[in-house]
Amino acid sequence: MNRKDAKPFTGSDVEVIERTTLYEQYFRVDRYLLKHRLFEGGWSGDVSREIFERGHAVSAVLFDPGRDALVMIEQFRAGAYAAIASPWFDDNASPWLIEITAGIIEDGEAPEEVARREAKEETGCEITDIVPFCHYLVSPGGSSESCFIFCGRVDSTKADGIHGLAHEQENIRVRAVPVSQALEWLDSGRINNAMTMITLQWFRRRHCALQAKWGGA
Repeated sequence: MNRKDAKPFTGSDVEVIERTTLYEQYFRVDRYLLKHRLFEGGWSGDVSREIFERGHAVSAVLFDPGRDALVMIEQFRAGAYAAIASPWFDDNASPWLIEITAGIIEDGEAPEEVARREAKEETGCEITDIVPFCHYLVSPGGSSESCFIFCGRVDSTKADGIHGLAHEQENIRVRAVPVSQALEWLDSGRINNAMTMITLQWFRRRHCALQAKWGGA
């Protein structure tokens, strides 16, 4: 059957034959043996895939409309350190990344609660108003992780210094920067991690509307 005009596939069009946990420490890796329906009709053969189970995440761009500023953070990322060892990065590439606040959703938490918690833990800022942007799959070829994006209204006047949880070995530098500066970093490639890039692109589209909604400089 040609599915050109048929309903989209859903999770019910996948049959899991076996799922095995291969590794579980800070993160988890599962192996799936499955098959799925085909566009031309029928079923695929057995497919074996390893899936990185990292959990689901929340990111929040923290916006001060009165100062037209964003609260940005900078921290070391082990994955970035591993990546820059490849020949695809310059010698001066850094594993310290400019980011927005983000965190993993714990059991019993709602995404908005995580956005508020992480803003306080990572920057010291309280979110007074919050709006959702989108919910996307981070790397669906090999990971189950998804991310909810929010924009939170904050007072950035005290956004400074070093933050983070010591027991998690977090060492996070915080600073408020003009919106124009953050978007220049995005356009020039200085901001090069997907979560921050995606969030700032959404913010760019909503910037004027948020200033009108929350009041701006």
